[in-house]
Amino acid sequence: MAQLTCRFASQILEVTLSLSAIIPEHATAPSPVLYLLHGLSDDDSAWQRFSAIERYAENYGIAVIMPQVGRSYYTDMAYGPDWYRFLSEELPVISARLFPISTRREETFVAGLSMGGYGAFKWALRDPERFAAAASLSGSLDIVAVGQRETPPPEYPLIFDQTPAGTEDDLFALLKRYRHPQPCQPALFQWCGREDALYPANLRFREAAQETALELEWHEGPGDHQWRYWDRQIQRVLKWLPLDSSSRH
Repeated sequence: MAQLTCRFASQILEVTLSLSAIIPEHATAPSPVLYLLHGLSDDDSAWQRFSAIERYAENYGIAVIMPQVGRSYYTDMAYGPDWYRFLSEELPVISARLFPISTRREETFVAGLSMGGYGAFKWALRDPERFAAAASLSGSLDIVAVGQRETPPPEYPLIFDQTPAGTEDDLFALLKRYRHPQPCQPALFQWCGREDALYPANLRFREAAQETALELEWHEGPGDHQWRYWDRQIQRVLKWLPLDSSSRH
Protein backbone atom coordinates (compact mmCIF):
# COMPACT_ATOMS: atom_id res chain seq x y z
CA MET A 1 0.00 0.00 0.00
CA ALA A 2 1.15 3.54 -0.75
CA GLN A 3 0.64 6.09 2.01
CA LEU A 4 0.34 9.66 0.73
CA THR A 5 -0.30 13.13 2.06
CA CYS A 6 -1.26 15.74 -0.52
CA ARG A 7 -1.72 19.49 -0.37
CA PHE A 8 -4.09 21.07 -2.85
CA ALA A 9 -6.03 24.26 -3.40
CA SER A 10 -9.77 24.02 -2.88
CA GLN A 11 -11.71 26.23 -5.27
CA ILE A 12 -14.84 26.05 -3.11
CA LEU A 13 -13.10 26.91 0.16
CA GLU A 14 -10.45 29.17 -1.41
CA VAL A 15 -7.78 27.71 0.85
CA THR A 16 -5.05 25.08 0.71
CA LEU A 17 -5.91 21.80 2.45
CA SER A 18 -4.19 18.54 3.20
CA LEU A 19 -5.54 15.14 2.28
CA SER A 20 -4.30 11.72 3.44
CA ALA A 21 -4.74 8.60 1.34
CA ILE A 22 -3.89 4.90 1.35
CA ILE A 23 -3.75 3.45 -2.15
CA PRO A 24 -3.14 -0.15 -3.32
CA GLU A 25 0.15 -0.16 -5.21
CA HIS A 26 -0.29 -3.15 -7.50
CA ALA A 27 -3.96 -2.93 -8.49
CA THR A 28 -4.65 -3.67 -12.15
CA ALA A 29 -7.96 -1.77 -12.14
CA PRO A 30 -9.35 1.24 -10.24
CA SER A 31 -9.63 0.28 -6.56
CA PRO A 32 -12.81 0.37 -4.50
CA VAL A 33 -12.69 3.38 -2.22
CA LEU A 34 -13.65 4.22 1.34
CA TYR A 35 -13.95 7.89 2.28
CA LEU A 36 -12.99 7.85 5.97
CA LEU A 37 -13.98 10.89 8.03
CA HIS A 38 -12.39 12.23 11.20
CA GLY A 39 -13.91 13.43 14.48
CA LEU A 40 -14.30 16.87 16.01
CA SER A 41 -10.82 17.17 17.56
CA ASP A 42 -8.93 15.39 14.75
CA ASP A 43 -7.70 15.99 11.21
CA ASP A 44 -6.95 13.95 8.11
CA SER A 45 -3.99 12.21 9.80
CA ALA A 46 -5.92 10.82 12.77
CA TRP A 47 -6.99 7.46 11.36
CA GLN A 48 -3.42 6.63 10.38
CA ARG A 49 -1.95 7.81 13.68
CA PHE A 50 -4.41 6.13 16.02
CA SER A 51 -5.49 3.00 14.14
CA ALA A 52 -3.94 0.38 11.89
CA ILE A 53 -6.19 1.34 8.97
CA GLU A 54 -3.39 0.90 6.41
CA ARG A 55 -2.84 -2.73 7.38
CA TYR A 56 -6.57 -3.44 7.50
CA ALA A 57 -7.24 -1.82 4.12
CA GLU A 58 -4.46 -3.84 2.50
CA ASN A 59 -6.29 -7.05 3.37
CA TYR A 60 -9.22 -5.87 1.25
CA GLY A 61 -7.43 -4.10 -1.60
CA ILE A 62 -9.40 -0.92 -0.88
CA ALA A 63 -8.23 2.68 -1.20
CA VAL A 64 -8.91 5.00 1.74
CA ILE A 65 -9.36 8.75 1.28
CA MET A 66 -9.16 10.85 4.47
CA PRO A 67 -10.02 14.55 4.09
CA GLN A 68 -9.81 17.28 6.69
CA VAL A 69 -12.74 19.54 7.50
CA GLY A 70 -11.74 21.17 10.79
CA ARG A 71 -14.55 21.37 13.36
CA SER A 72 -17.23 22.02 10.75
CA TYR A 73 -19.55 19.05 11.34
CA TYR A 74 -19.25 18.46 7.59
CA THR A 75 -21.71 21.30 7.07
CA ASP A 76 -21.95 24.48 5.01
CA MET A 77 -21.47 27.02 7.80
CA ALA A 78 -23.80 29.97 8.26
CA TYR A 79 -20.74 32.10 9.13
CA GLY A 80 -17.90 30.28 7.46
CA PRO A 81 -16.89 28.05 4.56
CA ASP A 82 -19.09 25.60 2.65
CA TRP A 83 -17.55 22.43 4.02
CA TYR A 84 -20.32 20.13 2.88
CA ARG A 85 -20.08 21.40 -0.70
CA PHE A 86 -16.34 20.77 -0.57
CA LEU A 87 -16.90 17.25 0.75
CA SER A 88 -19.68 16.23 -1.60
CA GLU A 89 -18.78 18.12 -4.80
CA GLU A 90 -15.05 18.82 -4.87
CA LEU A 91 -13.40 16.05 -2.87
CA PRO A 92 -14.58 13.14 -5.10
CA VAL A 93 -13.43 14.96 -8.24
CA ILE A 94 -10.01 15.78 -6.80
CA SER A 95 -9.60 12.24 -5.43
CA ALA A 96 -10.46 10.64 -8.78
CA ARG A 97 -7.94 12.90 -10.55
CA LEU A 98 -5.14 12.17 -8.10
CA PHE A 99 -5.64 8.46 -7.41
CA PRO A 100 -6.63 5.32 -9.37
CA ILE A 101 -9.92 4.81 -7.54
CA SER A 102 -13.28 3.55 -8.74
CA THR A 103 -16.16 5.95 -9.29
CA ARG A 104 -18.75 3.17 -9.45
CA ARG A 105 -21.42 3.36 -6.76
CA GLU A 106 -21.00 -0.37 -6.05
CA GLU A 107 -17.38 0.28 -5.07
CA THR A 108 -17.74 3.56 -3.18
CA PHE A 109 -18.27 3.75 0.59
CA VAL A 110 -18.06 6.27 3.43
CA ALA A 111 -17.44 5.87 7.16
CA GLY A 112 -16.43 7.99 10.12
CA LEU A 113 -16.21 8.29 13.87
CA SER A 114 -18.02 10.72 16.17
CA MET A 115 -18.50 13.93 14.13
CA GLY A 116 -17.33 11.88 11.15
CA GLY A 117 -20.06 9.32 11.77
CA TYR A 118 -22.59 12.11 11.43
CA GLY A 119 -20.82 13.31 8.28
CA ALA A 120 -20.76 9.82 6.77
CA PHE A 121 -24.46 9.15 7.31
CA LYS A 122 -25.43 12.65 6.16
CA TRP A 123 -23.39 12.37 2.96
CA ALA A 124 -24.72 8.90 2.14
CA LEU A 125 -28.35 9.73 2.90
CA ARG A 126 -28.22 12.96 0.90
CA ASP A 127 -26.26 11.43 -1.99
CA PRO A 128 -27.41 7.79 -2.20
CA GLU A 129 -26.51 7.57 -5.89
CA ARG A 130 -22.83 7.78 -4.88
CA PHE A 131 -22.58 5.26 -2.03
CA ALA A 132 -23.39 1.58 -1.69
CA ALA A 133 -22.77 1.64 2.08
CA ALA A 134 -22.01 3.96 4.99
CA ALA A 135 -20.80 3.33 8.54
CA SER A 136 -20.85 5.33 11.76
CA LEU A 137 -18.73 4.55 14.82
CA SER A 138 -19.85 6.37 17.98
CA GLY A 139 -21.51 8.89 15.70
CA SER A 140 -22.71 12.30 16.82
CA LEU A 141 -25.93 11.52 15.01
CA ASP A 142 -28.41 13.94 16.63
CA ILE A 143 -27.15 17.33 15.48
CA VAL A 144 -30.15 19.10 17.06
CA ALA A 145 -29.29 17.64 20.48
CA VAL A 146 -25.67 18.77 20.06
CA GLY A 147 -26.87 22.37 20.03
CA GLN A 148 -29.06 21.80 23.09
CA ARG A 149 -26.20 20.73 25.33
CA GLU A 150 -25.38 22.91 28.32
CA THR A 151 -22.07 23.70 26.63
CA PRO A 152 -22.33 23.02 22.89
CA PRO A 153 -19.19 23.21 20.74
CA PRO A 154 -18.15 26.86 20.34
CA GLU A 155 -18.43 26.54 16.55
CA TYR A 156 -22.08 25.47 16.71
CA PRO A 157 -23.65 28.98 16.38
CA LEU A 158 -21.25 29.71 13.53
CA ILE A 159 -22.36 26.56 11.72
CA PHE A 160 -26.08 26.85 12.43
CA ASP A 161 -27.66 30.30 12.81
CA GLN A 162 -30.98 28.57 13.49
CA THR A 163 -31.98 25.08 14.51
CA PRO A 164 -31.11 22.43 11.94
CA ALA A 165 -34.22 20.45 12.90
CA GLY A 166 -36.08 19.33 9.78
CA THR A 167 -33.34 20.44 7.37
CA GLU A 168 -30.94 18.42 5.21
CA ASP A 169 -28.44 18.62 8.07
CA ASP A 170 -30.80 16.70 10.36
CA LEU A 171 -30.30 12.94 9.99
CA PHE A 172 -33.74 12.22 11.41
CA ALA A 173 -35.32 14.40 8.72
CA LEU A 174 -33.23 12.64 6.06
CA LEU A 175 -34.43 9.24 7.28
CA LYS A 176 -37.99 10.21 6.40
CA ARG A 177 -37.05 10.10 2.72
CA TYR A 178 -36.60 6.35 3.09
CA ARG A 179 -39.91 5.42 4.66
CA HIS A 180 -40.55 3.56 1.42
CA PRO A 181 -37.95 1.77 -0.72
CA GLN A 182 -35.97 4.08 -2.99
CA PRO A 183 -34.17 3.26 -6.27
CA CYS A 184 -30.85 3.94 -4.51
CA GLN A 185 -30.39 3.59 -0.79
CA PRO A 186 -27.14 2.89 1.06
CA ALA A 187 -26.72 0.02 3.49
CA LEU A 188 -25.91 1.38 6.96
CA PHE A 189 -23.60 0.06 9.70
CA GLN A 190 -23.81 1.59 13.17
CA TRP A 191 -21.77 0.90 16.31
CA CYS A 192 -21.61 2.67 19.65
CA GLY A 193 -20.27 1.75 23.07
CA ARG A 194 -22.78 1.59 25.90
CA GLU A 195 -20.66 3.84 28.14
CA ASP A 196 -20.37 6.52 25.44
CA ALA A 197 -22.14 9.83 26.08
CA LEU A 198 -23.45 9.55 22.50
CA TYR A 199 -25.06 6.16 23.11
CA PRO A 200 -28.61 7.57 23.73
CA ALA A 201 -28.47 9.53 20.46
CA ASN A 202 -27.32 6.39 18.65
CA LEU A 203 -30.25 4.45 20.07
CA ARG A 204 -32.63 7.16 18.85
CA PHE A 205 -31.15 6.98 15.37
CA ARG A 206 -31.39 3.18 15.32
CA GLU A 207 -35.03 3.31 16.32
CA ALA A 208 -35.82 5.93 13.68
CA ALA A 209 -33.95 3.96 10.99
CA GLN A 210 -35.90 0.83 11.86
CA GLU A 211 -39.05 2.67 10.75
CA THR A 212 -37.62 3.06 7.24
CA ALA A 213 -36.86 0.77 4.30
CA LEU A 214 -33.12 1.15 4.92
CA GLU A 215 -30.96 -1.84 5.75
CA LEU A 216 -29.22 -1.07 9.07
CA GLU A 217 -26.75 -3.37 10.80
CA TRP A 218 -26.53 -2.35 14.47
CA HIS A 219 -23.79 -3.29 16.92
CA GLU A 220 -23.06 -2.20 20.46
CA GLY A 221 -20.80 -3.34 23.25
CA PRO A 222 -18.74 -2.19 26.22
CA GLY A 223 -16.86 1.02 25.52
CA ASP A 224 -16.72 4.78 25.68
CA HIS A 225 -15.39 7.41 23.26
CA GLN A 226 -11.88 6.07 22.58
CA TRP A 227 -9.70 4.93 19.69
CA ARG A 228 -9.20 1.45 21.14
CA TYR A 229 -12.80 0.71 20.21
CA TRP A 230 -12.78 2.47 16.82
CA ASP A 231 -9.64 0.60 15.77
CA ARG A 232 -11.43 -2.65 16.50
CA GLN A 233 -14.71 -1.66 14.87
CA ILE A 234 -13.23 -0.33 11.62
CA GLN A 235 -12.04 -3.89 11.01
CA ARG A 236 -15.65 -5.04 11.35
CA VAL A 237 -16.77 -2.29 8.96
CA LEU A 238 -14.28 -3.38 6.29
CA LYS A 239 -15.41 -6.98 6.63
CA TRP A 240 -19.05 -5.86 6.31
CA LEU A 241 -18.59 -3.74 3.19
CA PRO A 242 -20.08 -5.32 0.04
CA LEU A 243 -16.72 -5.75 -1.68
CA ASP A 244 -16.29 -8.09 -4.62
CA SER A 245 -14.26 -11.05 -3.44
CA SER A 246 -11.80 -10.50 -6.30
CA SER A 247 -10.68 -7.21 -4.70
CA ARG A 248 -9.68 -8.94 -1.46
CA HIS A 249 -6.10 -10.04 -0.99
